[in-house]
Amino acid sequence: MSTLAAARADNFYYPPEWTPKKGSLNKFNGQHALRERARKLDQGILIIRFEMPYHIWCGGCNSMIAKGVRFNAEKKQVGNYYSTKIWNFSMKAPCCKNEIVIQTDPKNCAYLIISGAQQKTEVYDVEDAETFELPADEEKGKLADPFYRLEHQEQDLKKKKEAEPVLVRLQRISDSRHSDDYSLNKALRSQLRSQKKRVREEEGTARKIGLGVRLLPASADDAAKAASVRFPHKFEKNRKEKRAQINSSSIFGGSSHYSDSRRLELEAKRRKINTSSVSKILVGGFKPSSLSSTISGQKRRR
Repeated sequence: MSTLAAARADNFYYPPEWTPKKGSLNKFNGQHALRERARKLDQGILIIRFEMPYHIWCGGCNSMIAKGVRFNAEKKQVGNYYSTKIWNFSMKAPCCKNEIVIQTDPKNCAYLIISGAQQKTEVYDVEDAETFELPADEEKGKLADPFYRLEHQEQDLKKKKEAEPVLVRLQRISDSRHSDDYSLNKALRSQLRSQKKRVREEEGTARKIGLGVRLLPASADDAAKAASVRFPHKFEKNRKEKRAQINSSSIFGGSSHYSDSRRLELEAKRRKINTSSVSKILVGGFKPSSLSSTISGQKRRR
């Protein structure tokens, strides 16, 4: 069962105060059966869904509105063609809110643009489109003549014979393509599996080198561009000198790298310092440390 809200929306809900003597629900609620669509019905205007019959150019912003686009249009009668009513549809363009007015043409069984837009003319060649041209109205009237119809029939048979080889060839190609659906499906599934396998391999290769995106396979164009790149001579020279300096430096050194002359100078100073300290120790000219003096003082007190 539907809920109370759904019943009210479908106009199936009868309130307790309603009685059959009060008429229909629309009359009881004081509203029209078409609700908001009939808000201008006193002016002879009904709101409908209008579908654009052909491609048009908007008169406000010159944008194209395609065939089949639907609008909330105001429909009203503006005249008669004999006993057929002529209807007028006015709507707002979705691109710039320009008002477009279209009217029916019962005489030619078409639609006429009154204002706000312009019909898009589409001209094509029959031979380029590979279609058959329909006979004009004059030829349709001439077909009532038996002699003209016989002559026209002979021309049609001639055109049929000329076009028959092409049609037979197209039919043969179509039959060969759709003769074995299982083989076609098998080939398609095989192609899809190989494609998925290639994608997995490319993703795995990208993860190995620490990339979060899948790399496309290398092409001949990529190889040619990589081979055409040439680094300057100065860059190669600096790179070789830097590597030679790193290889010649000690692994126990500090953050800065010294040259060979500077390193020899520091080693000579270090030897002089070590030689002077050893000689002082041998002749007893070294200064006792605070710890040794403290120990000797304690021994004297005892």
